[in-house]
Amino acid sequence: MTQLQGTLSILVAEDDADDRVLLSDAFGESGVEVAIEFVADGVELMSRLVERDAAANGGLPDLVLLDLNMPRMDGREALRAIRESERLRHLPVIILTTSKAELDIRLSYQLGANSYVTKPRRFDELIMVLRSLERYWMDIVQLPSSARREDA
Repeated sequence: MTQLQGTLSILVAEDDADDRVLLSDAFGESGVEVAIEFVADGVELMSRLVERDAAANGGLPDLVLLDLNMPRMDGREALRAIRESERLRHLPVIILTTSKAELDIRLSYQLGANSYVTKPRRFDELIMVLRSLERYWMDIVQLPSSARREDA
C-alpha cells in the first residue's frame, strides 16, 4: 500500500464512462494526491486485484471504490468475492453508488463494506466527498502496510 508515502492508491470499479471521467476530474480538482485506476465491472476488478496481489512491485490498492450496478459481476458479487478471499479480505471497500435503497445499504454492510456513499448529484459535492474520503482514509484511520499484509 502506498498510504505511508503520501499518495492514496485507489482502484475504482465503475461501468459508466461519464462517471469515470467525473471521478477523475473531481479527484484532480480536490487536490487529493491519488493514484487512481479504473475497471469497468466486477470481473475486471477481481482480475486486477489478483494480478496486483501477485505482482512483486505492484501491490494492492489502499482503497477500492465499488459501484453496485455493473454488468457481468455486479458490486455485490464483487464485494462478496473480495471478502471470501483470504488475500484480499483486508482491503477497505467503499460502496460509491447512486442507490439510496435501504436493501442495498443493508446488504452492502452485511457483505462487509467499510462504507456506503451515495454519489452526489453536483460536481462540487463530489469533490467534497472525495476530500472527506481522503482525509478519513489518509489522516484518521490506520491501514496495514504491505509488509504487514504479507505476514498476515
